Amino acid sequence: MAFIIKIEPEVQLDIQEGIDWYNEKEAGLGRIFHTVVKAHLKKLTTSPFFQIRYDKTRCLPLKKFPYMIHFTIDEKNQKVIVHAVFNTAKDPKIWKDRK
Repeated sequence: MAFIIKIEPEVQLDIQEGIDWYNEKEAGLGRIFHTVVKAHLKKLTTSPFFQIRYDKTRCLPLKKFPYMIHFTIDEKNQKVIVHAVFNTAKDPKIWKDRK
């Protein structure tokens, strides 16, 4: 059975910041970043059981970009809750304040 993805509102800002930053570096790179993020989110619908990194929070690293998707799983309701798409160069304590 496939999991439903619930994306917290702050995550949209994370993704948009990444898109904007990459587009400033090279035209079209933000679109590629967005495509990679969407593909990884889709992957979570069928295979969400990645390594637990913090408490019950799991992380899925993006390929080709220094970002990780931070999420928890509600197995009972078959739901993946995405809390952050976070640049790995930032202090991880920043995203923990969202909880």
